[in-house]
Amino acid sequence: MMDYRKYKRQYYLPPEECMDWTKKDYVDHAPTWCSVDLRDGNQALVIPMSLEQKLQFFQLLVKLGFKEIEIGFPAASETEYVLCRTLIERNMIPDDVTIQVLTQAREHIIRRTFEAIEGAPHAIVHVYNSTSVAQRQQVFRKSKADIKKIAVDGAKLLLELAEKSGQDLRFEYSPESFTGTEPEYALDVCNAVLDVWKPTPDKKAIINLPVTVQHSMPHVFAQQIEYMHKHMNYRDSVEISLHPHNDRGCGVADTELGLLAGADRVEGTLFGNGERTGNVDLITVAMNMYSQGVDPKLDLSDMPAIAETYEACTGMNVYERTPYAGQLVFAAFSGSHQDAIAKGMKWREERNSEHWTVPYLPIDPQDVGRSYDADVIRINSQSGKGGVGYILETKYGLILPKKMKEAMGYAAKAVSDRKHEELSPEEVFEIFKNEFEGLSSPIHVSDVHFEQTGSGITAHVSSSMNDSADITTVAAGNGRLDAVSNAIKAAYNLDYSLEVYSEHALEKSSSSRAIAYVGLQWPDGQMTWGAGLDPDIIRASIDALVTAVNNK
Repeated sequence: MMDYRKYKRQYYLPPEECMDWTKKDYVDHAPTWCSVDLRDGNQALVIPMSLEQKLQFFQLLVKLGFKEIEIGFPAASETEYVLCRTLIERNMIPDDVTIQVLTQAREHIIRRTFEAIEGAPHAIVHVYNSTSVAQRQQVFRKSKADIKKIAVDGAKLLLELAEKSGQDLRFEYSPESFTGTEPEYALDVCNAVLDVWKPTPDKKAIINLPVTVQHSMPHVFAQQIEYMHKHMNYRDSVEISLHPHNDRGCGVADTELGLLAGADRVEGTLFGNGERTGNVDLITVAMNMYSQGVDPKLDLSDMPAIAETYEACTGMNVYERTPYAGQLVFAAFSGSHQDAIAKGMKWREERNSEHWTVPYLPIDPQDVGRSYDADVIRINSQSGKGGVGYILETKYGLILPKKMKEAMGYAAKAVSDRKHEELSPEEVFEIFKNEFEGLSSPIHVSDVHFEQTGSGITAHVSSSMNDSADITTVAAGNGRLDAVSNAIKAAYNLDYSLEVYSEHALEKSSSSRAIAYVGLQWPDGQMTWGAGLDPDIIRASIDALVTAVNNK
């Protein structure tokens, strides 16, 4: 039985109003990105990555443009130690990339960490200890002063070992479980650590403020970050870093509001992998920026390849609805959505629009390696004329009349409904050919001759019904197609009016084939359609007419 009364709020607001972030509508530049896939992401896997998989993943992160990559907790396990040594000894770390290693604020772990990074061209040593009320009371059973001393002692040892190593090292401190810590106490601990390191604008320290467990709504987190931003010592020499987890499903919102509140840096993972509900998804945050006209400074232009490598290395799956990356995130099955997208694409093409404003598509799918015909307009029993028409036009060059699109839409829906399957573009095209192109039964026209008679045209039409012997019918009309239509009406005692006719070339070449579309209105209100395809537009028109008649 669920009992809501057993829960209470475990977050703490700052001691003063911190709402300046509400005056901003968005960020104007990308933060410093730090991937923690090889640490947070890896330790959350049922089967951790092998060394070769980790190396492959590291190379992917470098290719995407990450300049800071947390490669692990080298003192925690031999496999993470080996990864660190392998990257260093094989010279796999580019000059513009800094590896980051994590360590608890405990002496023997810190010393082992420094052994692991010996010889690294650049490195960030990330030290942490937990500061939250729950951890202080329940896990460590220590006072605020005791917890602060752990942080300061760890900071002092980092400084001592770094000076001995002679390496190019930077320091990072995290008050773990920051969101469950009183902001004024978290600030006191962080400032005490900074007083040890004494960072400068040329060699900044990183203060990482993790949402180790998400307790509050994002606006509360933004106030906590703004408070730290306003009151932190050495502020011009400190990068405030965010490390949101996603327990309440607000990781992206926490990150975006935290950046508005003054943060400079973000730690997270590709596709939000990590413990429990995961870390913040850096791809979503970066692509959100991209969709607002801000350069994210990451190359995410081949999303299918990124997802493929991620899945191969981690054994995890990218959910079909994952923002920007899922297989279905750009897909429109709804008929009204398809119609709006198709019209939006047409509008953009007609105006050669500089900016992307297509309805239902927040970004151009091609920007992340997706295609319109395979990924955007998807046809099933929920689809309509807009999607079907878009597929036939963009993939096969068929520009159906508006009302014919409706008929084709119903035909495709019926097939999808019967099969209980999505239809591929090839299947949609096959339905069009089967239903509307070149039907020669029951009526078949085998030959047509024309002659000019005064101001009109006379057609001599040889035709048959249900494979009977050919008959020749002569009829006049105000044009060739009208004359043929009158001959067919007379031969088989038919009553209809030719309501729609259109034609266009199918290929742009000297030997271009023409396609014609005919719509017939019958006395009972039914509308039937036909299409004809031939190098001769007259022959194509006749085939379209005969097909429309045969569709009655």
